[in-house]
Amino acid sequence: MIAYVTVGADDIARAKRFYAAILPALGYSLTEGPEGLSYALPAPPDQAAALPDFYVKPTFDGRPASAGNGAMTAFEARSQSQVRDLYAAALTAGGFDAGQPGFRDAYGAHFYVCYLRDPQGNKIALFSSDPNEPGRDE
Repeated sequence: MIAYVTVGADDIARAKRFYAAILPALGYSLTEGPEGLSYALPAPPDQAAALPDFYVKPTFDGRPASAGNGAMTAFEARSQSQVRDLYAAALTAGGFDAGQPGFRDAYGAHFYVCYLRDPQGNKIALFSSDPNEPGRDE
């Protein structure tokens, strides 16, 4: 199980605007400190934590942050409409389009996804795969 994902950011305030447009709607709460942004899901009853956490932090070595080539973090949305809404909110909050919301031929019939780049260039996916919603071929 993945415990946490960390992405680097040179401008924490700019990153905060972007992630604030997405993560609270997916149930994440923010703790902000001098070390950056820490997003966590609420712990279910009788569990220590809901994983994974998502961190946005300055680089440890002090050099400029850069997006990993081939690296991407995906967040599951509740519905196709939430994918569209969060995509629009993320663009308004300083994100960049990396693939508009929709179905992709290479994925399952109900896998509805969009791709974004945060202000630092980190790739983010938002997806829904609810079989109760219309699929690609419906």
